[in-house]
Amino acid sequence: MQGFKRFLVSFMEGGDWAISQSTETRRNLRWFWADAVFATASDSITLTFFTLYLLAIGFSGAQIGLLNSLTNLSAALILLPGALMVERFGHRKELTVWFGGGIARFMLVVLALLPLGMVGKGLIWAVMGVSIIRSITGNLAFPAWMSFTADVVPIEGRGRYFSTRNLATSAISMLVTYLAGEWITRSGSLAAYQIAILVSFALGMVSTYSFNRIHDPRPDHQNANSFTLRSAIADLRASPAFLALCGVAAVWNFSINISGPFFSVHMSQNLHLTATMIGMSSIVPGITKILTQRKAGELADRFGARNIQAALMFVIPVLPFAWIFIHTYAQVLLIQALGGVLWGAFELVSFNVLLSMLPQNLQARYSAIYQIIIALAFSGGAVFGSTILATWSYQGVFLASTIGRYIAAGIFILVLRYTVFEDKT
Repeated sequence: MQGFKRFLVSFMEGGDWAISQSTETRRNLRWFWADAVFATASDSITLTFFTLYLLAIGFSGAQIGLLNSLTNLSAALILLPGALMVERFGHRKELTVWFGGGIARFMLVVLALLPLGMVGKGLIWAVMGVSIIRSITGNLAFPAWMSFTADVVPIEGRGRYFSTRNLATSAISMLVTYLAGEWITRSGSLAAYQIAILVSFALGMVSTYSFNRIHDPRPDHQNANSFTLRSAIADLRASPAFLALCGVAAVWNFSINISGPFFSVHMSQNLHLTATMIGMSSIVPGITKILTQRKAGELADRFGARNIQAALMFVIPVLPFAWIFIHTYAQVLLIQALGGVLWGAFELVSFNVLLSMLPQNLQARYSAIYQIIIALAFSGGAVFGSTILATWSYQGVFLASTIGRYIAAGIFILVLRYTVFEDKT
């Protein structure tokens, strides 16, 4: 029993590297691990089945694209105020807990209960409105969360810590996704989706509790400099490496979201997959991610996160291109398995690249700027994808996404060649 306890503690801390850290740092790493596990359990339900829930209550594919665009646009508008709140008032943990962990998650309860009293267009517009409120409150907390995260996990062990943490989140995501998919398919009713969303809320609140147990390494985090749109532009001009990264992220995420909102719709309406089958298609990448995540962390620490990211950006565009030729469930599972390997590694290294470029006293500001650019890119990509879908087909959506991703990969190579970076990531 003691041996298992030591193994679990070491796993939650990301390995033996954490032994040299202070007791408080190691405690924070464990609670941050628990926060991620339950947050992922909660998100795995909404990320996999919320689009199907929207279809069940009467949303069309175009309306789903519109909602995706509006939520991302609202995120872009609220991130600057979120960063301003952090820099002016501090209280990073409190902002994260109350807005991201509290209000945003409570909106899941509202979304689950709305069909009990509304129908038709009124229900669709109400769901859109509540979803936008959920996006606003969640993203208001994002700069505080990002700044907080950069201080909780020491830079020398980030690759190993996030790789082991991602192993745990992948495992819990697979389990919850499978159980939710089985429940929804066997029930075959709208109520099954509603109950699943309520379970997502409950799991999310455990995540909120875990995050609240983390001690803020810099509880008085504030910045005397005023954060405005003008200062944001000045920050970008003063940081050419960060500006270059933002440019790459804009093209990359625009291209991703050309197709992003429509995979589940395509699987449901055109490939005629059930909720269980769609859930399983989300589990398979989790399995391949688990099998390769630790190696991805080791490679990132050995060769540098930026070099690994560059290689992955030239391979990942194969994924949407392959969807053009997919017609069977077996083919879906195969491409999803490959996606788990590639996206698992990419998410790990790209997050580490971003963390390495955030100045210690301006983490909230820079992360807000970065996320605003991504949110705007997502919004534009969803609109562009909806336009292609309305005038062409899903195959056109996948092809456009492929081309855009290759363009972003080429830009990133140019950035690596001609931009001077101050760190060794």
